[in-house]
Amino acid sequence: MSTQVIREKQTPEEAVRTANRRFYAAFESLDLAEMVAVWSHDDRVECIQPGWELLLGWEEVRERWARIFKNTKRVRVALSGLCVRVEGNVGWVACTARITTAFAEGFDEATVQATNIFVQREGQWLMVAHHASALPTAPKETVQ
Repeated sequence: MSTQVIREKQTPEEAVRTANRRFYAAFESLDLAEMVAVWSHDDRVECIQPGWELLLGWEEVRERWARIFKNTKRVRVALSGLCVRVEGNVGWVACTARITTAFAEGFDEATVQATNIFVQREGQWLMVAHHASALPTAPKETVQ
């Protein structure tokens, strides 16, 4: 069964959910070609990642993902609380992501609240904005 046939059977919400899964799969695989395929390639895209400045335009966004992938050994993302909405040719996903990242010198864990915005162009849902904000972590309990 072809991808086109599957796409036609999906509701717009299901298609946006699939696009969102593709984004996080590209992130986990550290595959720049896959990440490139997820995004729209124009000057209107934007990306905000925790602790970093706003990126505007495809070139800045692509460069950041390339740098992240180059310096990362492994990523695992666990999503929860997904809320998917579609209005016409715009869809967005709000979700919580627990991200575990391994680097050469150790690893990091973070929980972020993310909003991912997609626009439908020529039958394909492409990301135009990713905004992730770090959620506060609960203080570790001390044993008395």
